[in-house]
Amino acid sequence: MTESRWTRPSGLRYRLTDRAIRDPKRVVKERADEMKKFLMAAIGGTLAGAVLTTQVAGPLLAQDNGGNTSVYQQLDLFGDVFERIRGQYVEEVDESDLIEAAINGMLQSLDPHSSYLPPQDADAMRVQTRGSFGGLGIEVTQEEGFVKVVSPMDDTPADQAGVEAGDFITHVDGESLLGLTLDQAVDMMRGPVGSEIIITVVREEVEEPFDISIIRDTIKLTAATVRQVGDAIVARVTTFNDQTFPNLSEGFAETVEEMGGLENVEGVVLDLRNNPGGLLKQAIAVSDAFLEGGEIVSTRGRLPEESDRVNAQPGDIAEGKPLVVLINGGSASASEIVAGALQDHRRGVVVGTKSFGKGSVQTVMPLRGDGAMRLTTARYYTPSGRSIQALGVSPDIVVEQPPTNPNAESEEDETNTRNLRSEADLRGSLDNDSLSEDQIRLIEEEREKAEVAAQLREEDFQLSYAVDLLHGLSKLNQD
Repeated sequence: MTESRWTRPSGLRYRLTDRAIRDPKRVVKERADEMKKFLMAAIGGTLAGAVLTTQVAGPLLAQDNGGNTSVYQQLDLFGDVFERIRGQYVEEVDESDLIEAAINGMLQSLDPHSSYLPPQDADAMRVQTRGSFGGLGIEVTQEEGFVKVVSPMDDTPADQAGVEAGDFITHVDGESLLGLTLDQAVDMMRGPVGSEIIITVVREEVEEPFDISIIRDTIKLTAATVRQVGDAIVARVTTFNDQTFPNLSEGFAETVEEMGGLENVEGVVLDLRNNPGGLLKQAIAVSDAFLEGGEIVSTRGRLPEESDRVNAQPGDIAEGKPLVVLINGGSASASEIVAGALQDHRRGVVVGTKSFGKGSVQTVMPLRGDGAMRLTTARYYTPSGRSIQALGVSPDIVVEQPPTNPNAESEEDETNTRNLRSEADLRGSLDNDSLSEDQIRLIEEEREKAEVAAQLREEDFQLSYAVDLLHGLSKLNQD
């Protein structure tokens, strides 16, 4: 990865002409005036700094071709506009704010994911990749000018308040977000830990917008958690930060040990629902954990030399046990890399609903003044060569998550239904004399497992389906 070095603009190249020989002082003065104009346009090199820290190693400025306007002339135009605003706008403006807005506008004109990060935002982004930061706990994007929730993060204030993937946030504390950039909208949602924010939400299946009150808190993400559900292992990956693969590998090893070894494990559910993505290298590590070899992902940039392919190393932590991957509309970016790789290699069955469809790679590049630039530098492709940009990963088995308590009976009615008495509960009922004590114990254990499975279906239908599917796959492998 290289950075462009500063090159003298084509408009400032010195040429030895007859006029220069006859009147060198005049030519020097003209060139000095041109340099002043350029420096004014670049505003002390701030704008140039944003352009020159890109990964493109070719010439910075275009040459004059026929009627094409050179980049230098466009920068000169920018300088003119800047001076008019600074000198004639109805109110006094902050020059640094103008420059920052110009840089941000230039980047945001490219795609929804490229943006300028001022020093405070760049620092917050670096902290976030380490897994602890302040905020609401939602990943957002912008769709046709509206702020859309990609996914709420597990056990964060937004998650606990009921924010859902696909929600549109229209107002913050009664103030409209329409017309704001994504960064401006996010700034409005930031605030001191412990303070209240009221967001107005539009949800597809709800007729009217409604308000959600959230108390801001410090977000401490556990990137991955692993637990036993019946005879299956459920690995829940909430984000891809520096702790994701360590959390996953350590938790997996501990759970396998608690279950008495892999021989007692029917299979693994890798839960990527509402995972908005994160670090590419962590997505590769998680994919590699379940693959014995082959390509994981390829990235293709603007130039051939910027393309890359990453292959898995030998070693599957599940040793070939059945694998089910859970995704939904909140699974984006790095999550889709993992799901796509495991699906293409037929290593796992993908269950759930179509993923978000973000198939581009952003590179964060530091800039002068401690700021940074997030620039889309490549598209990524699954091992079969398909791009998921705007299409998402389609599950092998579509399973919708039903709404909570769709035909809600009262909790009391539900409790009464679950606690219906049976023959065995009647006083003086006869014992079953056809089974041994060991057989009765096995039946009771199977019944307990079935009850746990039934409860899981009420709490999380998609996860329950995945666990049931693993059980069936395990039985097939045994046969």
